Amino acid sequence: MTGRRPLGDRARTSPGRPRPSGGAVRLSGARRAWQEGVCHSAAWFRGRRAAPIVKVMFAVYAARIDRDQPLNGLETGERPAPEARPGWSTIDVRAASLNHHDLWSLKGVGLSDDKLPMILGCDAAGVDEDGNEVVLHSVIGQSGHGVGPKEPRSILTERYQGTFAEQVSVPAWNVLPKPKGLSFEEAACLPTAWLTAYRMLFTNAGVRPGDSVLVQGAGGGVATAAIVLGRAAGLKVFATSRDEAKRKRALELGAVEAVEPGARLPQRVDAVIETVGAATWSHSVKSLRPGGTIVISGATSGDRPSHAELTRIFFLELKVVGSTMGTKDELEDLLSFCATTGVRPIIDEVLPLERAREGFERMEAGGQFGKIVLTTS
Repeated sequence: MTGRRPLGDRARTSPGRPRPSGGAVRLSGARRAWQEGVCHSAAWFRGRRAAPIVKVMFAVYAARIDRDQPLNGLETGERPAPEARPGWSTIDVRAASLNHHDLWSLKGVGLSDDKLPMILGCDAAGVDEDGNEVVLHSVIGQSGHGVGPKEPRSILTERYQGTFAEQVSVPAWNVLPKPKGLSFEEAACLPTAWLTAYRMLFTNAGVRPGDSVLVQGAGGGVATAAIVLGRAAGLKVFATSRDEAKRKRALELGAVEAVEPGARLPQRVDAVIETVGAATWSHSVKSLRPGGTIVISGATSGDRPSHAELTRIFFLELKVVGSTMGTKDELEDLLSFCATTGVRPIIDEVLPLERAREGFERMEAGGQFGKIVLTTS
């Protein structure tokens, strides 16, 4: 790996035991006694404790919380490698993808100061201890595996160190086989944004082939996934974006029409996939047929719309459904769906882990179309 020594070649002693500086060499007690001709028993040597060896790895992590300038808290450098623990598996990461969740973490949403420093990253694909190519389900505690039955669920980076590193440790239950037809980069896009879109469409919106769907904010990871998955499933997909180039890309991916946010659609739709929030909320409500469903999984423009449209919601008996991530079973279904249909995640850019800040800056500016992926080699 460019600029980094292999993980196995890097180790350091405990920070509490400073190394000698200058030209002087400080002798250990055993070495000094040997030089003085003093002989010690085996019991004496057994009683001497060696300084613990801490393996380190390159990682991208949140060092500080900054709600106004989140990237001020982003750091790269050496962090302790995961230690073995019962019921958990350590994965050599090959690829990991960025999500808006990582930016929110830097703002302190879902991540408190007492958890810092925290390695960022929810998604990853890599190789387990037995050499198997795997994908990670990033919801920890969903079943109690590895953490106990009473621990509430969390996403990697909220309680446990994330995937933007050379290695990550997760409960063995969270590890799934990677389909051979998917690259590491493609597989790393699926566990958060694509799983979220899959659950929004097929579990929470309950749409079927032939139904119509509006996807707000084409270009983001979830929205792009929803367009591709919806098209592959036989849905009539409409999309919105402020950017003309992104509207064009949405059409290329299979949307039947792509319009500016707020523009009138040629028909009212069965469901809306909403991740933008305040800026598009009124349009989402007005675009639904009576009895239709809005599924919301994010609010990148804010969570307080100027018009909640409550009258329209109750009078037309509209449904508003919140959606977060997805289950391990749904991730297995998504992996199978991609392997069977040939559907592949849309990747905007692949960067080496050392250039993670560039990816964060691009995502913060909203310049990407699809997923930004980080690789470790």
